[in-house]
Amino acid sequence: MYELKTKENDHNVLEFIEKVVDAKKREDAYQLLDIFTEATGVLAKMWGSSIIGFGSYHYKYASGHEGDAPLVGFSPRKAKISLYLAPDDPAREALLGSFGKHTQGKGCVYMNKVADIDVDVLRELIRQSVEHLQRLYPNESRGN
Repeated sequence: MYELKTKENDHNVLEFIEKVVDAKKREDAYQLLDIFTEATGVLAKMWGSSIIGFGSYHYKYASGHEGDAPLVGFSPRKAKISLYLAPDDPAREALLGSFGKHTQGKGCVYMNKVADIDVDVLRELIRQSVEHLQRLYPNESRGN
């Protein structure tokens, strides 16, 4: 049976950020840590080796596949910063319209740097994503 690699763990978030090679990306990671912590009201935890997550929820698909995931999170990757927000949230697209410079993948929003985006819109995206997932998984979501 398939086992998820990206699990919540006890690795130190600050130590992970300190290992980000690019100084500007490291500075952005600290700023995002503050923004996500403020918007969610929960402490950051490491998920896998490179995702900083906030809260969690348990999902189960019709296929039977199930697992745990952070409610929201981010990762200061080498190329871009990945933002993990609820992909199926109907309010997401409208908010992204005024978010600033970004691209989207299947499940992530990508940005180059915090200076490219509207931080107030990011806070609202975070709050909206958490609320959406808590509505979808009311008995399966929690803060840290």
